[in-house]
Amino acid sequence: MTSHRRAFILLLILSGTIISICMGLRQSLGLFMRPVTLDLGVSAASFGFAIALQNIVWGLSQPFVGALADKHGPRPVLMGTALLYALGLLLMVYSRGSVGLEVAGFLLGIGTAGTGFGVLIGVVTRATPLEKRSQTVGLVAAAGSLGTMALAPLGQALINGYGWQPALAVFASIAASMMLLALPIKGLASTLGALPTAAAVAAQQPLGEALRDAAGHRGYLFMALAFFACGFQLVFITTHLPAYLQLCGIAPGVGASALALIGLFNTVGTYIFGLLGARYSQKHLLAMIYLLRTLFIAIFLLVPITAASTLVFAAAMGFLWLGVAPLVTGIIGRVFGLTHFNTLYGVVFLSHQVGSFFGAWMGGLVFDMTGSYNFGWGALIVIGLAAFTLQWLMDDRAPPVRRAAGGPAPVPA
Repeated sequence: MTSHRRAFILLLILSGTIISICMGLRQSLGLFMRPVTLDLGVSAASFGFAIALQNIVWGLSQPFVGALADKHGPRPVLMGTALLYALGLLLMVYSRGSVGLEVAGFLLGIGTAGTGFGVLIGVVTRATPLEKRSQTVGLVAAAGSLGTMALAPLGQALINGYGWQPALAVFASIAASMMLLALPIKGLASTLGALPTAAAVAAQQPLGEALRDAAGHRGYLFMALAFFACGFQLVFITTHLPAYLQLCGIAPGVGASALALIGLFNTVGTYIFGLLGARYSQKHLLAMIYLLRTLFIAIFLLVPITAASTLVFAAAMGFLWLGVAPLVTGIIGRVFGLTHFNTLYGVVFLSHQVGSFFGAWMGGLVFDMTGSYNFGWGALIVIGLAAFTLQWLMDDRAPPVRRAAGGPAPVPA
C-alpha cells in the first residue's frame, strides 16, 4: 500500500469518526428532554427552544466556519469547535433553568458547525477524484451515522443508571476527544493535496463572485429551500419522538432503540445513495428521498403506534436520513467547483438549520399549547411534499460563466 493511499484511508477514518461523534451526540439530546424538564421545572417548549437555538446557530455559523476552513485549513477550526462543543454539554450539566440551556445550545451550535459535515466533507471532497467523489462522501457520511447507534443506547443507559447530569458529563468528555482526532488532519490533507496553495486560490474565483453566482442560480435556491424541509423533519423527529412515544404508552427504552436503528440503517442508506449519486441524477435522487420520508411519516401515523411499528419506522427513516449528504455536496462541487466549497455548502446548510430550528421549537410549542403533537406531524407531511416538488424541478446546470470557462458538464437529469 502506498503512503498516499494510507494517508487517504486514515483521513476517511478520522473524518468519519469525528462526524460520528458529533452527530451521535447531537441526535441523542432528545433523550434528555423528559428528565431535564422534570428536574429543572422548565417546559418542553424551553428545552425545544434550546435545541432549536443550537440548530439555527449551527446554520448561521456554518458559512463563516466554512470560510475559515477554506482560508486557514481544517485543523484549527476542528479543534476550536470541538472545545466549544464539550463546553456546551458541560454547561447543560450545571444549568438551573432555561437561560443556561439556551447558552449551551448556542455553544453546541458553533461546535457542530465545525465538527459536523461541512468542514470535513470539504476536506474529503478535495482529496477525492471527481469520478469517485459521490461514493467516497457517501462512505464517510455513512460511517458518521454509527455514532447515533452507539451513543443513543449509551446515553439512555447512563440516564437510567446515574441520572441525566452524569450522562451529559460523559457526553462532554466524548466531545472533547474530537480535538485529539483532529490533530493529524492538516498533515494528511497536505499529503493528499487537499489544501490549495495560496497562489492557486488567488488565481481562482473570488468569494464574493462565487456567492453572487450562487444567489442568482435558481437551482441553488431551489435546493436550499428543499433543504429547509430536510432539517424540519429530521430535528422534529430526533427531538420529540422519544417524548411522543411515551405519550403513546411506549416504554422509554424504545425511543433510544429507535434512534439507534436510525443510525444503523442510515449507515447503509447513506452509502447506497452515494453509489447511486455517481450513476444517476443527483437532484432526482434527492427529491425521492424527500418524498419517501414523507410517505413513511404518513404511514407511521396511520397505523397503531406500537414498539414494533416504531422500530420499523425508525429503520425506514434511517435508510433515508443522511443520504442527502453525498447528493447535495456532489451537486455543489460539480456546479460551482471546490474553491469555495465549504462556504457555499454552509449557505445551503443554513436553510437546513432554519428548518431544524422551527422543527425543534415548533414541536415543543405545539405540545405546550395543545397537549398533542398532531399538528407538528401534519406540518412534516406538508413541508416534505413541497420539498419533493422543488428538488425535482431544480436546475442543476453550472452558471453560464463557469460553463464558458470549461466547467464540468452537468449530469443528465
